[in-house]
Amino acid sequence: MTPPDEEHRALQAAAVEADAEAQRRLLAGDPVAAGPFLLESERLYRESWDLAPPGGYGRLVGMLKAAILRRDAAGAAEYARAVLGGEPQSPTAAYAVALACLAADDDAAAAVAAAQMAAGGEAFERTAAALAALAARDDDAYAGALRAVIDDFESRDLHLTGVPIADTALVLERLAEPRGLARRPVSPLLPPP
Repeated sequence: MTPPDEEHRALQAAAVEADAEAQRRLLAGDPVAAGPFLLESERLYRESWDLAPPGGYGRLVGMLKAAILRRDAAGAAEYARAVLGGEPQSPTAAYAVALACLAADDDAAAAVAAAQMAAGGEAFERTAAALAALAARDDDAYAGALRAVIDDFESRDLHLTGVPIADTALVLERLAEPRGLARRPVSPLLPPP
């Protein structure tokens, strides 16, 4: 029998690969073809979550992103409840909390979590700035922060590695839409509007 920690890692790896394929299809402008891969990624993340040690938040980030990308409000709310049941102990945990709070329209709590997330280093700081701007509903700050996130991805060609990194920009856009802040810079990271 496979030990739970090995099975957990194997499920996470499969979830990442399914998510990467979904992102490739989204970036190719085919959201319909991406849908089954997003669903499969979320299913695998959920199975992984059941096997993971307590206190881990990384998998919830993936699950929240998948729900937000599908515009699945009920799924996002379910993951938000799971995330908000714990205390953020790391930048990744704070990222999960910020996403959950934005998905649940709790902008004040999202701003607090984004500030905690920013302590995780430069990449966390860029995404945290975008999340904080969303929480503040600040159109100009959001447009600048999103541009910085995309510029960083493009400068390092991260969207070409097969790693599901473009989903950050896509999730930011999904969260911006209901806030009236959907500013879409021209970028190969983003599918056509």
